[in-house]
Amino acid sequence: NPLQSLLSSMKHACEILTSEPEGGAAPIPFETFSFLYLYLASIDGEIPEDETEAFLQKIKEEADKQSGMVLIRHF
Repeated sequence: NPLQSLLSSMKHACEILTSEPEGGAAPIPFETFSFLYLYLASIDGEIPEDETEAFLQKIKEEADKQSGMVLIRHF
């Protein structure tokens, strides 16, 4: 499943890029998350653009509640 694979990659990216201790919520800025997600989705090419945009909008709404940070539990 391309989406599951992409989300798994994003989880690893959050864990790598966060400044929080290992095993936590692994927050990263929405801008970073969005950039990586769009980049990886474009490489994959199997996830429709409207799904990508809808997913990022949902994530942004959650991030806005967390001072602009995306947490792994958001996805």
